[in-house]
Amino acid sequence: MAWLVYGAYGYTGRLIAAEALRRGHRPTLAGRAPDRLRRLAAELSLDHIVLDLHDATALAGALGDFDLVFNAAGPDLYTALPAARACLAGGAHYLDLAGAVPVYEQLYALDAAARAKGIALLPGAGFDVAATDCLAKYVADRLPGATALDLAIATTGDVSGGSTKTELEIIAAGPSVRRGGALTPVSFAGGIRRVRFPDGAHTVAPAPWGELVAAHRTTGLPDITMSVAYPDAVVPLLRWAGPAIRGLLRVKALRRGLQALIGKVMDGPGAAARRQARAYVWARASEAGGAAVEAWLETIEAYDFTAAVAVRCVERILAGGYAGALAPGAAFGADFVLDVPGTQRYDALDR
Repeated sequence: MAWLVYGAYGYTGRLIAAEALRRGHRPTLAGRAPDRLRRLAAELSLDHIVLDLHDATALAGALGDFDLVFNAAGPDLYTALPAARACLAGGAHYLDLAGAVPVYEQLYALDAAARAKGIALLPGAGFDVAATDCLAKYVADRLPGATALDLAIATTGDVSGGSTKTELEIIAAGPSVRRGGALTPVSFAGGIRRVRFPDGAHTVAPAPWGELVAAHRTTGLPDITMSVAYPDAVVPLLRWAGPAIRGLLRVKALRRGLQALIGKVMDGPGAAARRQARAYVWARASEAGGAAVEAWLETIEAYDFTAAVAVRCVERILAGGYAGALAPGAAFGADFVLDVPGTQRYDALDR
């Protein structure tokens, strides 16, 4: 089956393309920068096609030649919806690396249309949210009476420019949680706490990430908190300057200027650095009466994990039987991420 990686010359797109080759696939590479695209296609000996997400007619026509499109271009707030709509028009499955709440809401709103066409829309086919969604399902399934879900991630590696640009959009939106089934704004300072991970305790703060929508859809739980670990040196900044930083980033011109600068000066961690890093997920499902179930995931470095799980998501979708808007855990089950080498799940941290 024919599939395409859009944004293939970005940091994560390159890793996904390389992993696809390693697993015997030959995806077509796509993007809107001809020179960067040609260089990567020549390096990997793969076909390529120049496409612009904002040319809806040309995009839908081109995607009609493919069974599946993996969108690795960001920020996903600007790329996901046009790409997904083009996939629906062209009859191709759609996967991406979305991390922002609005993207999940937009794609899940297309669920009925996707089911009618037999098309799968699967956002979050990377470390975030595949790892978190599978662990969320695991703890929720083990506690059928659960009403609340807590999730947190911690990583020891660096981040790419693309991830940083997306994070600026998320910070500008401000932190939120899900309470009584509804998204509710909160403060950074009010949600700061310590969480135990396999490598020790980390300080985490609430984040308005896609898990607030994806995990809600996967588990049905009404109360969900998603948190991210920060270095201790950053915590005072979040506690005292969080609202001011958010206010600055809500100025679109400033935010886009920072994103342009980041795109020029940041790439991502090299192979040697990725080999040394690890990534962790914590999940806790709890009942109103106090009963709770906790579990942890320990994985290879987050970008390497993303490439590995992304291609495995592609393989599952292309194997058939999936339609509609899906989260990875709901689509493939709680154990799906254990297929990625180097991934371990713990029910108790007593080692």
